Amino acid sequence: METYKCTTCPMRAKHDARPNSLVGRFWRWHINFCPGWKAYFNSLSDSGKEEIRLKYNFIKY
Repeated sequence: METYKCTTCPMRAKHDARPNSLVGRFWRWHINFCPGWKAYFNSLSDSGKEEIRLKYNFIKY
């Protein structure tokens, strides 16, 4: 099983702590086109994908 840095990303942690901060907003914008995030997201189970969609309002994939 491949591991992804997205699970421990410092910018993601900053978004989780303060979503409206500059870094938080940048991270949220960044996941719309990041190939690493796409690979990470597609590796998740269906329930994991749904959790991410709800948590981050992520509807791209």
